[in-house]
Amino acid sequence: MTLPDTLDIATLRPLLRAGDLTPADVVAEVTARADAYADPAVWIHRLPRHEIDRQLEAIERRRRAGDELPLYGIPFAVKDNIDVAGVPTTAACPAFAYTPQRTATAVAKLLDAGAVLIGKTNLDQFATGLVGTRSPYGACRNVFDKRYISGGSSSGSAVAVAAGLVSFALGTDTAGSGRVPAAFNNLVGLKPTRGLVSTASVLPACRTLD
Repeated sequence: MTLPDTLDIATLRPLLRAGDLTPADVVAEVTARADAYADPAVWIHRLPRHEIDRQLEAIERRRRAGDELPLYGIPFAVKDNIDVAGVPTTAACPAFAYTPQRTATAVAKLLDAGAVLIGKTNLDQFATGLVGTRSPYGACRNVFDKRYISGGSSSGSAVAVAAGLVSFALGTDTAGSGRVPAAFNNLVGLKPTRGLVSTASVLPACRTLD
């Protein structure tokens, strides 16, 4: 079955749970879309296919074992100031880059729920900006008109979702860094109540506000 143009969770989830699509089908399609997408600034790091395949193998083992996996096979992306073990975190500053040993709690919970991580997305450097142009990895462009900015600082996360490259993405938001690029690209950006979602292993712009 061909993937629908819209990759929102409400569309994909019933198809995956019914077996009309497999997570491998979804990964093949989103990989092809990401390869073809004309804005190379969206991603800072895309996971190699063999690393994604390990995720797929793990969720299939867990599903056969009877785990519920509410996000089974749903593809997502993570802003590159949020740690994923073994994957460099740059905060859009190559000189700052480090490779964490621990995955951020928010990401770990999504992986535990069966979601599939595709890669890490671009941002205004150190998440300080609202334009999406302040990155040595390039300036993300608005999905509706490439002459316009994407908004920031969670620029790559917003564009990846709006362009149909993933179903959802994590960003961070101090004073609009998640909601502004979402709005500029016709998405909903949600800033949860502080303390509701763990910020462990997230590089903050402002720890008391993010």
